Amino acid sequence: MSKKRVVVTGVGAVTPIGLEVTEFWNGLITGKNGVAPITHFDASKFDTQFAAEVKNFNPDNYFDKKSARRLDRFSQFALAASVQAIEDSKINLEKTDRDRAGVVYGSGIGGLETLQNEHWKYFQDKNPGTISPFFVPMMISDLAAGQISIRFGLRGPNYATTSACSTASHAISDAYMIIERGAADIMVCGGSEASITEIGVGGFNAMRALSTWNDRYLEASRPFDRDRNGFVMGEGAGTLILEELNHALNRGANIYAELAGIGLTADAHHITAPAPGGEGAVRSMKIAIEDAGLNLKDIDYINAHGTSTPHNDINETRAIKTLFGEHAYKLVVTSTKSMTGHLLGAAGGIEAIATLLSMKNSLIPPTINLDNPDPECDLNYSAKKLTEKEIKAAISNTFGFGGHNASILFNKFED
Repeated sequence: MSKKRVVVTGVGAVTPIGLEVTEFWNGLITGKNGVAPITHFDASKFDTQFAAEVKNFNPDNYFDKKSARRLDRFSQFALAASVQAIEDSKINLEKTDRDRAGVVYGSGIGGLETLQNEHWKYFQDKNPGTISPFFVPMMISDLAAGQISIRFGLRGPNYATTSACSTASHAISDAYMIIERGAADIMVCGGSEASITEIGVGGFNAMRALSTWNDRYLEASRPFDRDRNGFVMGEGAGTLILEELNHALNRGANIYAELAGIGLTADAHHITAPAPGGEGAVRSMKIAIEDAGLNLKDIDYINAHGTSTPHNDINETRAIKTLFGEHAYKLVVTSTKSMTGHLLGAAGGIEAIATLLSMKNSLIPPTINLDNPDPECDLNYSAKKLTEKEIKAAISNTFGFGGHNASILFNKFED
């Protein structure tokens, strides 16, 4: 059976630099910095006192007050981004076979705020009667996918992915494979995260994973810079609408690009550190290119994982140079995390959207804060400037704790 072609027909985003896609894109191309002192809680006793929070998000724009109270913040973000994406796709759900429309939507951590709050309520007086009946449905990671399915009446495949920072890219990859094999016509996919809480920041501080530049927080997210000292936590959600090509063409859909290949690998090395030389990343990118039927020289742009951590940025750079050889120096490789912070399980969603918009506009956002490149990071990172470039094929990389690697490849659409 021949494989179906898969295209992107809608996008939606809730991010630290924009509450919808146009605002997000304008933030990217103007180098907007989403990092600021933490407002969700009193962070004065924490090693890290700043993050990239979603600002001015109003749940009333998407839910009634009763529904909003029964949704953890990560589910609110997921639903908001998905409402945007469905509207952007202009799908008429009344004329859609909803048995062939599904959802794969992930979260790396899930309802951490709900878990923390309900835990505190119980341990204040050790009374189990204080635990909310909505505790479990608000907390568990799969409920974003479930809520999206319920909101739009989508009765096809429905589940969640959880693979740390690769979560959203795995959700997109799974949705792609479902359509490719003919099991659905439309899939809503992506990832959401809302972990800027006391236990979230405290936990990553205990790992020494976060930057602690409290007096220089605007400069703290600095991928590929020699002075980087940890990532900056972000929050938000990114949703893509994937559609079988003929289904999209028959309804006259706007097509952003073709999702042409995916590469999924494991480092099988360490719970947090990447494999030496980015070996797993080499294979994930190579597999994605082969899956798309392309050659190394066909790739124009890589939206890097680029976390601003000592190990990741060097290893990802090495992986790109190992795979692409001399062509690596003809690529543009950027990290939008320099502006948005690291959205953990949602990163692959908003970064896939950034990649698509770069292709659409032939314009690559800057990597801000890249003042002094690490000598081992010597590629073209579009440092502190926009790059005008026609992009025919691009890769979005995400790599997660546990050794999860995902590379997704978009092709400029040609019928």
